[in-house]
Amino acid sequence: MNLYSYFREEITSSLAALAASGKLPSGLDSERVTAEPPREAAHGDVSTNAALVMAKPAGMKPRDFATVLAEALGSRDDVLKVEIAGPGFVNLRLRPAFWHERLAEILREGERYGASTLGRGLPVNVEYVSANPTGPMHVGHGRGAVVGDILAALLARIGYAVTREYYINDAGAQVDVLARSAYLRYLEALDGAKREVPEGLYPGEYLVPVGQALKQRDGARWQGKPESEWLAPVREFAINAMMDLIRDDLQALGVRHARFTSERHDVVEKQRVQQVVDSLKARDLVYTGVLEPPKGMKPDDWEPRPQMLFRSTQFGDDVDRPLQKSDGSWTYFAADIAYHLDKVERGFNRQIDVWGADHGGYVKRMQAAVKAVSGGKATLEVKLCQLVNLLERGEPVKMSKRAGTFVTLRDVIDRLGEGSWAGAGAGIVRFIMLTRKHDQHLDFDFAKATEQSKDNQLFYVQYAHARTRSAFRQAKEALPDLEIDDVRLGRVNFAALAHEDEIGLIKTLAGWPRLLEGAAESGEPHRVAFYLYELASAFHALWTRGKEEPALRFVVADNRELTLARLSLVRAVGMVIASGLRLIGVEPVEEMR
Repeated sequence: MNLYSYFREEITSSLAALAASGKLPSGLDSERVTAEPPREAAHGDVSTNAALVMAKPAGMKPRDFATVLAEALGSRDDVLKVEIAGPGFVNLRLRPAFWHERLAEILREGERYGASTLGRGLPVNVEYVSANPTGPMHVGHGRGAVVGDILAALLARIGYAVTREYYINDAGAQVDVLARSAYLRYLEALDGAKREVPEGLYPGEYLVPVGQALKQRDGARWQGKPESEWLAPVREFAINAMMDLIRDDLQALGVRHARFTSERHDVVEKQRVQQVVDSLKARDLVYTGVLEPPKGMKPDDWEPRPQMLFRSTQFGDDVDRPLQKSDGSWTYFAADIAYHLDKVERGFNRQIDVWGADHGGYVKRMQAAVKAVSGGKATLEVKLCQLVNLLERGEPVKMSKRAGTFVTLRDVIDRLGEGSWAGAGAGIVRFIMLTRKHDQHLDFDFAKATEQSKDNQLFYVQYAHARTRSAFRQAKEALPDLEIDDVRLGRVNFAALAHEDEIGLIKTLAGWPRLLEGAAESGEPHRVAFYLYELASAFHALWTRGKEEPALRFVVADNRELTLARLSLVRAVGMVIASGLRLIGVEPVEEMR
């Protein structure tokens, strides 16, 4: 359970009982009451602001209100001590038995510990990656893929019905460039003559097998033909080839989408843009107007002209936005409105998009559009992922020969998968992408990604998990006949766990459910990696303490009950670390080699 949600409910129940008994006024609103960890651990285990937010409506001084509430909460069996701090915070210190019960709960629930029904089965659409189908994925795409994939996993863990979606941008000018680039490689495949790639086309070697595959399928059918004849079929062939490449890259990263939506087939060809524009016109949300020059552009460089504009300022945007280009074609924005309306019509009133940081200026207009087309029912949350700097011992890594202009994500995965102590290279990539918040720049250094030290967060967490398994092997050696299966461990006397470091470790474990809910609702999956590092640090510290003080060792050969109690704690640590790693997409190791 989320113990802070539990205590918030208990506190509001106590407030209701105090009002019923006449000790507090009736009819007070407890909506703003919180129960959270105190800012400093020395202040207790749970802190509530009830007196601060309810004293004024009650006509009382905050500390007087706090005194009444503290007296009621102090009579609870699970509360050891109550203190009033500052202007009226009520801090609770809980009894060891409460923490022992949390340990039992972890052992009962195993790796499902922390899962909840907070989402109540509500549908959420998480759209991420959505890279243009013009080449292999680069490391920046990988960051968005990891953030979106783990955010989706977090939301599912706390009870939302999550759909993972990829939007294929296959209707813009960039896919015509792709077709011309693929056609060049097709001609090379036909006559074997290497050609200079003209400026403006994609130079990467990844298009060579596309040209060869097109030759194998169509022979010389398109050779010497005008572009008007070959552009559409070559474009379709190249897009499909690129999407196969992207899907392979995603699969190598452990990412699988439930739905792929095509801009060309699902939006443009179905006339979805015209439909949404007609709908907006009917509500007087479209008009013909002239925009001011964009910020930073000199008026002399700006040609004002009448345009079809969407009244996005009515929904929180800075300026109204154009829906149609000068040639009469729809803007990208118009197509994106139609696509997000499609999500609304599929039942997704909560939409989350994961974009690159270069799309930051696009956020307000899309949020305004979603609000407009849904009649205010739907919301769009956007997570912007900053750039990844790929380094080798602090120096920038050179470009990939295959891609021509960047290092591919697949190159990184394959390199890190060679003899790694952490398992597959994808796991290392996924974890490192969470070592900084997604809206901060990330330095990804190959050397640091594989070094075995405390500074390598994944190594440190994996080492903690391996140590939990090592403790059980040590126990089997010292006490061969000791029953240490999960059922037996769940029935031991946890009262033997009385040392402050042992209780402190249980408290850290008990924070996992709150961490999951907070990371999911805030859209901050990096919190999982940070928590796992904190948990690993606490466990390593207790392990080291046992080396220095034999009485604190996990295996005490002459005290079987104490050994079982401590092994229960070790097992719980292993369960939560394994759960967190698998949530991220990393397989926990049994031992370090």
